[in-house]
Amino acid sequence: MTKPCIHLIAGARPNFMKIAPIVRALQADGRLAWKIIHTGQHYDRDMNDVFFEELGIPTPDVRLGCGGGTHAEQTGKIMVAYETLCAAEKPAACLVVGDVNSTLACSIVAKKAGIPVAHVEAGLRSGDMSMPEEINRLVTDAISDWFFVTEPSGLKHLQQEGKDMSVVWDVGHVMVDNVLFQADKLKSMDTSGLESDGYKNRHARYGVVTLHRPSNVDSAESLENVAKVLRRVSQELPLVFPVHPRTRANIEKFGIDLGQNVELMGPQAYMSFLHLWKDAIVVLTDSGGLQEETTALGVPCVTIRENTERPVTVDEGSNVLAGTNPDNVIAAALNAVAGNGKRGRRPLLWDGKAAERTVNILAEKLLTTM
Repeated sequence: MTKPCIHLIAGARPNFMKIAPIVRALQADGRLAWKIIHTGQHYDRDMNDVFFEELGIPTPDVRLGCGGGTHAEQTGKIMVAYETLCAAEKPAACLVVGDVNSTLACSIVAKKAGIPVAHVEAGLRSGDMSMPEEINRLVTDAISDWFFVTEPSGLKHLQQEGKDMSVVWDVGHVMVDNVLFQADKLKSMDTSGLESDGYKNRHARYGVVTLHRPSNVDSAESLENVAKVLRRVSQELPLVFPVHPRTRANIEKFGIDLGQNVELMGPQAYMSFLHLWKDAIVVLTDSGGLQEETTALGVPCVTIRENTERPVTVDEGSNVLAGTNPDNVIAAALNAVAGNGKRGRRPLLWDGKAAERTVNILAEKLLTTM
């Protein structure tokens, strides 16, 4: 009997961190076939064979090559390319992760083609409709067939939105599966070849910064507010800032001074970045994923945003939602520098087995409908 085949959709580097544990769980389970579909939403020259080897998964089966353009152009290109693939292959299901444009585009195409859509990381809401990701989340969840939830807020939102709760499952978080898997690998790894190793060797104590959201980096005023934070905090603790290309361009364009104790480096490979932040005194970020990963490993995190779609990281984890007022962010960061950083606890089901639970449910659903 032919195994049902699932398309696993990924469009950007962070998506592969969520896909990887699912692939490993599918390999271990053995009941389903799968294909990794890379839409090419983000072109990344470092996403080579070594990148996939690091994640413990094979390279993508299909590369749609749909990078570049505006949100609409990108979404449209992905839809056209994925529709052609679906017509040729007719997969048993389409599994999408997270909230990028590829998530939205492929879920729409699959749904119109009569292919069941499984959304991993369903139900997260920031309430901020100025975020493209929030629109992607809402639309994807409006048409998905099966919902795999990472935290209690996801269950609550889906229930409020009138979903049939018999097709909603709180399985834990595949992103956490991945960070635990990679952190374990890191313990037995020679880290001397990692780009971040040199910085760690020079600094016994340090903080890590990541910033990329338009609300923080796309205007001179907001970027100067962030710089004020970094200048003050770095007087007490050296900071290292792997800079997103757009953020770096804006720092130069607006003539922003980050201070002498903030060291800039390029975007890091996954293991190099994990090696860096896992031992930080504090992480200052506006990233959604990093809020969760720091909670998974108990690293104090200060989030420079007015809202979060991941409230469990604040309610139970190591995350402080500091807002964007520089004084409030500085106070939260200096609290961590003084040794009072929030460590919290790892939420229920963030145990490294979320992918296993997800695959088991998918296999039961698909095999009973054959």
